This record gives sequence, structure tokens and C-alpha cells, in this order.
Amino acid sequence: MNFVYERLLGGKRGALAIGILAVLILVILPLALDLFRLNLVGKYLTYAFAAISLVLLWGYGGILSLGQGIFFGLGGYAMAMFLKLEASDPESTKIQTTPGIPDFMDWNQLYELPWFWVPFESFTFTLIAILVVPAVFAFIIGYSMFKRRVGGVYFAIITQVIAVILTVLIVGQQGYTGGINGITDLRTLNGWDIRTDSAKYLLYFLNAILLLGAIMLGKFILTSKFGQLLLAMKDKEDRVRFSGYDVSNFKIFIFCISAVIAAIGGAMFTLQVGFMSPSFVGIVPSIEMVIFAAVGGRMSLIGVVYGTLLVNAGKTTFSETFPELWLFLMGGLFIAVVMFFPNGLAGIWNKYAPKVPFLRAFFTNSEQVETEKTQPKQVASEPTTEGAK
Repeated sequence: MNFVYERLLGGKRGALAIGILAVLILVILPLALDLFRLNLVGKYLTYAFAAISLVLLWGYGGILSLGQGIFFGLGGYAMAMFLKLEASDPESTKIQTTPGIPDFMDWNQLYELPWFWVPFESFTFTLIAILVVPAVFAFIIGYSMFKRRVGGVYFAIITQVIAVILTVLIVGQQGYTGGINGITDLRTLNGWDIRTDSAKYLLYFLNAILLLGAIMLGKFILTSKFGQLLLAMKDKEDRVRFSGYDVSNFKIFIFCISAVIAAIGGAMFTLQVGFMSPSFVGIVPSIEMVIFAAVGGRMSLIGVVYGTLLVNAGKTTFSETFPELWLFLMGGLFIAVVMFFPNGLAGIWNKYAPKVPFLRAFFTNSEQVETEKTQPKQVASEPTTEGAK
């Protein structure tokens, strides 16, 4: 029980924050919103997976990735491929030239299912692919970069370029990927119609529960020795390396973990919204994910969820009211947060919540949850002269 309380919930403050968030997304929002708006919130929560991945990678690891849309898209496309194959059975596609293949393949004069689509006829394989394919792709990128000590702005630019390349590849290979339109007309999941109202409610709650699970996974990682080393690498990478640790392996590992979390969000997006397109893979969505993390607080796993909800709610409102200005308004919001609230919404919470009487007990000095208290001084210590001898 102590393991759950300390490692998965993060002590008193962590349990309080997770409890408030759980009540909000599992009780208040479903009761207060109609199905259309609740489905929008569900879509926003899928973006929060990518924001959580950036807390681990950028906030604690100090590795800014401008390509998290890559992994979000890989997870989304993997799920979309399975759903599209299920919707393309011979009976449903009998009017096509070649029944039994997705419609966009028939339009592009393909006469059989491509070999890499065939395994996605299995739901089990699809679930494994959602986790494994992004992890392998992240491992290849991370190994190539971190083993050569490529980091900082160079790594951010490289991930951005990879996002552009992947988008161009998806758009250009229309017969295999659906092109600019993406993979659409997704109907059932193992025979279960995902377009019904009841299905949308169930998918929303599944999405919310998985999101809470991702938060607890992040807390487990950050409260472990690996999390302490991650924070130490961010502040004093050379000192950690001189202490005998292979920094590149830690970076590769956290990059792969963040990729898997983002991919789960992409898979849930496909189920929640009913399609997947290259517009969720490229530079713009990747930068938006960074904005979500910055607004919520890049050092807070829970803060970024609120940041994601706030930014996307504002985006929806601005785009409905001022369709030509919403990009400028969102950019202004990001600049304002960086200038006046560098720690995001989480920083505001940490500053003012202790002043609320019934919350004061959760902000005692005995709680070891503050960022500055998690830095492992022993691990990052410099090697002594005696040790060298």
C-alpha cells in the first residue's frame, strides 16, 4: 500500500492532485457536458498523453523534442489500419474493382493488400505494434543521436525534420496510406460499432483511465533511482557521466518511453475521433504539444493535462469566434506564459494553493515532492582525487 501511495500517487500532494483530476474528468465533465462537447474533451485528453511524454523527456530529461507528433501519428495510424481493414471486408467493398481492400487502395489501382498491412488484420498484433513500432523508431533515432552526443537545439531540429519527412512520405504514398485525406470511414472495433453514443461514452472513460495510468507510470519513473539520475543529467550531465553512468543509454530509454506514451494517445485519438491523417504527424501538432506542456508546467505530470485542456478549449473557442486570429492568440498565450508564468499552471498552483486553509496540510516540508528536493546529490558528485588514484 505504501508503494502505491508513494511511488504511483506521489505522496499526499500527488494523491490530492490525481484525485482532483480524476473527479474532474471522470465525474464532473461527463455530467456537465453534452456528448459532442465531451467527445471534444476526449480528443483533448488524447493530446495530453503527448504532453505527459514531454514532461518526462523535456521537463525532467532536458531533451526537447519537436517531433512528438511522429509517435502520436504512428500509434494513431497503427490503430487506423486495423479499423480500416475491418471496415473493408469483401461484403462492404463489393462495388470496388478489388473487394476486400481499403477504398483508397482501390482508387489508386492497387489489386492486393500490401504486405505490411496484412499483420494488422490481427487486433493482438495491432496492440503490440502500437507499443513496439514507436519504441523501435525512437530507439533508432535516439541511438543515432545520443551515442554521438547530439543534443540541445540540434536534436530538436532533427526531430522536426524527421516529422516533416514522415508527413511528406505519408502524403506521397497515397495508395498505401490514404495520402492527405488520411485513413477515414472507421466504423467498428472487433464488431463493436464505435460510432454510437454509448461507444463514445465508453471510449471517453477508457481514454481517461489510461491517461491516469500514464500519469502514475510517470510518477513511478520519476520517483525511482532512474528518475533521480534523469534530473541529475538535466542539470549536470558531465558530472553524471564522470560518475560512471552511460548518459546516452538513459536518454535513449526515456526517449523510447515517451514515444510509447505519445503513441497510446494517438491510438486513442483514432478511436475517439474516428480517423487519422498526416495533419497530426507534422511540425504544427508537435509544436502545439510543446505548448501544452509549457502552459501546464513542463515539470508537472498533472499540470500538463490542465494545460492541454486549457489551450485546446481556448483554441476551439478562438477558432469558432475569430477563425483568422486563433493562431496569433494561441501564440500570444504561449509567450505570456513563458514570460510571466515560467512554471505554467503547476507553478501557480504551487504558489497559491498553500495559502488555502484546507490545502495547507498537503504542503508540509516533510513531503519530498518538490523538484529541488529530488536532485540526487550523491550521484552527481565529482570523483575525488583519492578515487582517481
